[in-house]
Amino acid sequence: MSIRVLLADDQALLRGTFRLLIDSCEDMEVVGEAADGKEALELARAHRPDLVLMDIRMPGTDGLAATAAICEDPDLAGTRVLVLTMFETEEYVAQALRVGASGFLGKYVTTDVLLAGIRTVSSGEALLSPGATRALITRFLSAPAPGTLLTPPERLSDLTPRERQITVLAAEGRSNEEIAAHLVLSVLTVRTHVQRAMTKLGARDRAQLVVIAYQTGLVRPTSGPR
Repeated sequence: MSIRVLLADDQALLRGTFRLLIDSCEDMEVVGEAADGKEALELARAHRPDLVLMDIRMPGTDGLAATAAICEDPDLAGTRVLVLTMFETEEYVAQALRVGASGFLGKYVTTDVLLAGIRTVSSGEALLSPGATRALITRFLSAPAPGTLLTPPERLSDLTPRERQITVLAAEGRSNEEIAAHLVLSVLTVRTHVQRAMTKLGARDRAQLVVIAYQTGLVRPTSGPR
């Protein structure tokens, strides 16, 4: 089955370029184009895409607000958001992750990296570009904005010791393959533990699992795992 992609960018030329690129792939297709965040939300509800390729800076409703609305809509639980922007700052990355984005790439990335990113995020994995410095991201994630509702630390008690261990390694930015090699487990076993941890903590995907790991204190930017 094709990965159904919705494009959200205020530049028509850029949307057209992305459409040609994505539609040229046998495993993905563009189902709609939005010029701002409001239209992105409307089209997401109409088409139920697998992934929204979302720009941050758009007139009216911006990409962060649109991402939050999409991720909060229970009818769009199967839709992932990959943020693509020229403004790759650590604060933007943290804000995007807080509101539910599953990935973040700069617009300067190569064609292969972009297409690989779409496949990665649509499969439920998290994606952060090399330019997103982990130490600064974790600093923002561990110091949420006023009024942000956090997952209570008590929820961590639902995790088994192995799920807790694997969640910590995932929050450190390790892939399933790297975790499997580190713990001498199969990749399938690691994937199963990650999925169970996500279910228990109410995380919609791996990116949100990472956010929860930092905000509950399971992983601390300065002192390491608890």
